[in-house]
Amino acid sequence: MEKSLVIPTIVAEDEDLIRNSLIKKLSSDPAIRVVGAAQDGKEALEMIHQFQPDLLLTDIRMPIMDGIELIRNVDKYYPRIRIVITSGYSDFEYARQAILYNVVDYLLKPISANELAGTLARLKAEFDHPSYGQNMKGAFQQGATPEEIVAKVQSYMRDNFSKELSLEKIAANFNFNPSYLSKIFVKHTGEPPSKFLITLRINEAKYLLIHNRGLSVKEVGEQVGYADPYYFSRIFKQVTGQTPTEFQK
Repeated sequence: MEKSLVIPTIVAEDEDLIRNSLIKKLSSDPAIRVVGAAQDGKEALEMIHQFQPDLLLTDIRMPIMDGIELIRNVDKYYPRIRIVITSGYSDFEYARQAILYNVVDYLLKPISANELAGTLARLKAEFDHPSYGQNMKGAFQQGATPEEIVAKVQSYMRDNFSKELSLEKIAANFNFNPSYLSKIFVKHTGEPPSKFLITLRINEAKYLLIHNRGLSVKEVGEQVGYADPYYFSRIFKQVTGQTPTEFQK
């Protein structure tokens, strides 16, 4: 029997009535499972760490952490997650910032049931496609600034973290000296490429452990780029404080 499509979803909206209305509309679609509802971006990001959703619907204007900062964090470390912006503000600047990240739609409030259904239909078609999560983002352009280089390297790592990657291999792909690439990466992100890669891999591992329970720990490790299951378990525990088996329970 074919498995039904289920899309774990988190909603971030600071106004209670709007948030509850949005959840009600989403829940009318049998493919959508709302696993978390947040009142601000910081709370939403914590829920993303915990529940590893496939879809995030977020408002722009929220306290503590706004929607732009939230999607910037999500795009950086959770390339799998698709994002839909909901906003009462039609200012083009917000839309312009949003398209820099993994945003698939921008819905203006009040959101109609038909408009939301159309967005969900497009997303379901994407999630149900066998190649979901495996899209490449284009080749590196020469003559780029250091910031553009780092952004393109991050994009490359997001697309290829499941493969065998090393700083040397990444640098060679862009025709850079490894030490130079590491230096500018740290300068513009505050962390070395190796830490960024580990974060990508462990986030994906958490997703697989939660949503693909039929996979063994060894298989999960292999899918996120760790051929050695013992090394994978050690790295996973260093990052999360739990072994993969403990996390899954």
